[in-house]
Parts: sequence; structure tokens; C-alpha cells
Amino acid sequence: MTSSPHITFIGAGNMASAIIGGLIKDGITAKNITAAARSQATLDRVASTFSIQTSSNNRDSISQADIVVLAVKPQQMQGVCDEIKDIIKVQQPLIISVAAGLTSGMFQQWLGHDICLVRCMPNTPSVVNAGASGLYATEQVSSDQKNSVEKLLSTIGIAEWVDDEALLDAVTAVSGSGPAYFFLMMESMIDAGEKLGLSRETAEKLCLQTALGAAKMAIASDEGVAELRRKVTSPNGTTEAAINSFENNGLRDLVDAALQAADTRSKTLAKEMR
Repeated sequence: MTSSPHITFIGAGNMASAIIGGLIKDGITAKNITAAARSQATLDRVASTFSIQTSSNNRDSISQADIVVLAVKPQQMQGVCDEIKDIIKVQQPLIISVAAGLTSGMFQQWLGHDICLVRCMPNTPSVVNAGASGLYATEQVSSDQKNSVEKLLSTIGIAEWVDDEALLDAVTAVSGSGPAYFFLMMESMIDAGEKLGLSRETAEKLCLQTALGAAKMAIASDEGVAELRRKVTSPNGTTEAAINSFENNGLRDLVDAALQAADTRSKTLAKEMR
């Protein structure tokens, strides 16, 4: 791994574009980034937006790569790996997969058992540099390579390592799918605010800003979210009335069941990919 690694993205969709944008903002020079894709329109878009190198040939795009980010759809991945496996064997880059459900064992079968592979489970807020990514590295990945991955992913949010690859299913349940849970909560609060007499526009603005403010407070505070909740819940007040309603109607059990369902589905999808 060089001090200024060359990074190639195979696939240049929304997630790849988010990472590329973060890298550019973080000071990585455009000449050290290449994106490969089938669609010329996609290549034209990323070239125009980021001034990076582009290629319609996956093999050519990784010929000088230190890091290869595999960002194609899961059902396309085996074909891509078959296409590039001989160059991967010679070049021996660090490989980062952002494809859900594809295990390290699959990549070792497709690309070779000695590959240096990091599986990454990002989420959609990465496109606004507020992502949360779970990471798992195979034993071949060095500490320096792990540091490089952390630096790369920190340009679009935070990144947390798990020691057991199976825990990426839990990451999927918590943060991978998590934005949709909060969107549903916001949607419900906006609907309820409108029923209480607010205009939908006002209810939406108040709800979204409140969500943003609560998240910022939680991130900035040394106290846990439970303590922050207690501090804004005055005895016999309006907040306590709402919290008691949530608790009495089984909100915690609903959330637990939802995340269990997401975790189970993630495991099932991985099996279906094999």
C-alpha cells in the first residue's frame, strides 16, 4: 500500500459516487481515482462531476490499483470477479466489497483464497457524508490496510469494525436498514402533527429539524441516549405522557422484533446468493 494509493471503483452508482465525492473533499487527488462502469452515461457523469479517470474496461481499470472497490450489484459480482481474477492475482490489491449478502468465502472462491478483502456494509446517508458503515476484514488484511479502509470510509461518515463476519447481518439490521426506520417514524410524526392542526409543511419542518437536533445532541453528549431522554422528560409533563404511551403500547418490543426480522432476512439473502 502506497502513501497515495490508487483507488479503482468497479461500479459507479450512488454509493461509489458518494465515496468518490468524500475522497475528493478529503483531498485525494482525482488522478488517483478511477471508476469503471458499463454505461457511458454513468462514466460521463462521474468524470464531469469529479474529474476522475474512467474506463469501460474493468481489467484495464485495475491494472495499477492499490485498492479496488467492488460496487456492482450482487447478482453481477461473480461475472465481474471472473473477468478480473487473473489481474487481481498478479496485482494483489486490497479489495473492498460494498455488496450486501456476498460473503468473504464467495470472494475467495471467485478471486482466490489469499486475497486481502474487506466487506463493507454502508448505508444511504453516506450520500450526504453522514453514513454509518460496518466493516469486516479477512485475516490476510494488514493493520495498515485496515487503517487505509477506515480513512477511506471516514470521508462519508463513521466506520465500525466487527470481528465476526456473521455480525454484518446485525449491522444491516441496525444501520444498513436503519434510515428507513427513522424515515417511518418521521412520516408518522408528520402525519400526527397534521392531524393536530399543523400544516403538513410546518409539521415536516419541525419534525425533520427535531430529528437532526436530537441526533446531534446524542453524538455530542458524553451521556447515553437513555439519560438524555430522562433529562427531557419532566414528571407529569407532555413528554412523559407521550413516552408512557410508547412504552405501554410496546414500542421496545416492536423495535426488537423489527431488527430481528431484518437480521433474519439478511442471513436468508446471503444463503440465497450461494
